Amino acid sequence: MNILDIIEHKKREKELTKEEIDYFIKNYTAGEITDYQAAALIMAICINGMTQNEILNLTNSMANSGDILDLSDISDNVIDKHSTGGVGDKITLIVMPIVASLGIPVGKMSGRGLGITGGTADKLESIPGYNINISVEEFKNNIKEIGISLMSQTCNLTPADKKIYALRDAISCANSIPLIASSIMSKKIASGANSIVLDVTCGKGSYMKNKEDAKRLAKMMNLIGKLAKIKTVCVLTNMDEPLGYSVGNSLEVIEAIQALKGNMAKDVEEVVFNMVFQMMRLSGKYQKNEINKKKVLEVINNGKAFEKFKELVARQNGDVTYIENPEKFEKAPIITPIISNEDGYIEKLDAYKIGKAGLELGIGRKRKEDNIDYRVGIVFDKKIGDRVKKDEILAYVHSNSAEKSIECVEAIKQAYKIGNKKIIKKNIIEIID
Repeated sequence: MNILDIIEHKKREKELTKEEIDYFIKNYTAGEITDYQAAALIMAICINGMTQNEILNLTNSMANSGDILDLSDISDNVIDKHSTGGVGDKITLIVMPIVASLGIPVGKMSGRGLGITGGTADKLESIPGYNINISVEEFKNNIKEIGISLMSQTCNLTPADKKIYALRDAISCANSIPLIASSIMSKKIASGANSIVLDVTCGKGSYMKNKEDAKRLAKMMNLIGKLAKIKTVCVLTNMDEPLGYSVGNSLEVIEAIQALKGNMAKDVEEVVFNMVFQMMRLSGKYQKNEINKKKVLEVINNGKAFEKFKELVARQNGDVTYIENPEKFEKAPIITPIISNEDGYIEKLDAYKIGKAGLELGIGRKRKEDNIDYRVGIVFDKKIGDRVKKDEILAYVHSNSAEKSIECVEAIKQAYKIGNKKIIKKNIIEIID
């Protein structure tokens, strides 16, 4: 068996055997298969797809490429939350401290940005000192002692996925349903959570552009979860426009801090509350939504959720003074307003175009070795459904150069559509379990 034959089989749309998939994962993880050979196979998978058996075998092979965590000594039900990615998606930073402050243990291994979508690991690293690369022992101790931990993938957990994930980003193969499903679920199997709530984003700013593809992905991840004996719920959420009022790493952390203090954008609030309700349900602490909402509002209003976030940051060596005083975050050197040329209502704010503009600013990576600029991003004053007058500010571009600022302003203007209709956007599309 060799990698060239495996590439050839997938190129010709043949179903890969378990042995072929295991061979690829084992040898790519060990460095015996080169990046360019792996890229050829990943591209063939992206183009030709995979059968259900292939996806299940790929998931299990990646999960078993490293250690499998056992969290049973912490709790019999540690809850995880994951998003398939979006533009302005800072939901994890808000949801996890809320759930932990309700007495439900949570732990998550977060990914980095992929394509135009942001990564929780990158956002957390914009907090000076925050250590995303803690050991497994520290991860477990944090959950045991403070009820929460957010880390990146360690070298010993799903190392195959870590390599494939970065490669997918670099070769424009981020939007493949088999690769998304196997990537997410291999991490979840390896990380030891008993229950998972998956935010399956759907729309222009996500990998799943339509509801049908989002449902396919959700059902595949539910099936993998069921076979792995992990309770899994998928929440389909709208990603046609950016989520919340900010896009960019430190800018989104600042918005999350404001949200934990009770100042939450309406679209963020809807997604946050629904994700928390589903996590409460899987924990066995679910009651009627009205009661659950009161509990969530209580931990926000009394400061417990915000204090839990501070506790997390301090525990992982982050500088808590930035959380207490977000003005300390370094600002981009150039902040440029975008002005409306007409009166009307915002009918569209294309999340894909915003994501592309953000990528050019330096929010994400075009190549896996690229550095990102934590300061840059976009802050919106007007979003879908908002009334706007001529000469009012639509948004601000936070940039590190005049040239990038000019290009981004033009791109964002193209992302806006102003018309005569007031649009009501639904943020929660469907719940699949």
